[in-house]
Amino acid sequence: MAIQLEKKKPFSLEKTKPGLKKIVAGIGWDIAHVNGHDVDLDLSVFMMGPNGKMPEDAFFVFYNNDTSPDGAAHYPGDNRDGSGEGDDEVISVDLDKIDRRIEFLYFAVTIDQAEVRGHHFGYVRNAYINIRNAADNNVLCQYKLNEEFKNEDSLIIATLSRNNGQWDLEAVGQAFAGGLNTLVEMYQ
Repeated sequence: MAIQLEKKKPFSLEKTKPGLKKIVAGIGWDIAHVNGHDVDLDLSVFMMGPNGKMPEDAFFVFYNNDTSPDGAAHYPGDNRDGSGEGDDEVISVDLDKIDRRIEFLYFAVTIDQAEVRGHHFGYVRNAYINIRNAADNNVLCQYKLNEEFKNEDSLIIATLSRNNGQWDLEAVGQAFAGGLNTLVEMYQ
């Protein structure tokens, strides 16, 4: 059974699944059609050094950059409307391949063309992030987005951080306005 994550309470992946090598971060949400367009969530990951910045832009993995330079993170494709069962978008991460300069992975969810279409997280229902063991596809932990962010279109949903050679996961749920560019500017 998956552990339900709570905000600001770190969770050790190693203690839950010793020897864990590969994970899949997946988001899901219910279809929403607002102002003539489907609400399109996009998953991304910022891979950052100890200073909270990416060592280079290529460590930002998203729909226009599907693989990190170290080959550790991979984004296989975009779901534009939340249709289908299970995770709607995923990023796979090979923990052993992560560049030694990387100390933090910030998983972000943004709404595509939010400003133009008048979309925000207040329209999104049943959104979550799962962290699964890639070897057996079992869900290790989940964070459900229960807040209604009626003015925000970007969200840091969870972080993964190195802790003495092991990886800790923490649910964040911190929302921002300004789209993907706001997050990119913060972490460049």
